Amino acid sequence: MPSPELVCTPAQTVGPFFGLGLPFPSDSALVGADAPDAVELHGAVYDGAGVMVPDALVEIWQPDPTGGIPRAPGSLRRDGRSFTGWGRAATDTDGHYRFITVPPGPVNPGRPAYFAVTVFARGLLQGLFTRAYLPGGEIASDPLLSNLDPDRRGTLLCIAERHSGRTRYRFDIHLQGPNETVFLAYRDRRR
Repeated sequence: MPSPELVCTPAQTVGPFFGLGLPFPSDSALVGADAPDAVELHGAVYDGAGVMVPDALVEIWQPDPTGGIPRAPGSLRRDGRSFTGWGRAATDTDGHYRFITVPPGPVNPGRPAYFAVTVFARGLLQGLFTRAYLPGGEIASDPLLSNLDPDRRGTLLCIAERHSGRTRYRFDIHLQGPNETVFLAYRDRRR
């Protein structure tokens, strides 16, 4: 009698579930590509050996350009016009991810703007939380950035680029290793 195939459970890995239940149409397009203020947030996810991770999932939450928190319904049923402030992108076979969105505004006046980022990948039992700060913000005014060692602070800063007339922000995520991204821990599940 052949032995039964052993199947991974959610507590063992998150990988097999990404392709089955998490993608949806326009999941990484928080606005339409033709929106006048559209920007691209993109990058790659790297493992501890510096190898790109081809099966990670990146989620972002963000305010609108004025710093307002979106309250519009429809995150899973995008209409191409409404900005809901949330998106999800799977990495491609080369470990890259990409979002089309609008630049976030600062939620607190005088503080730098950022994307809130969560990363899911094989071997992680829970998502990792971090931030991707836009360049040019006042670092000293942000409690998190101002308290980080300057060598570690750079792991939270986007790099501005221009491509085909569009503003792009590159934010690479290193899960481990010498360039490990600063990840956040929340007490009492408060964010």
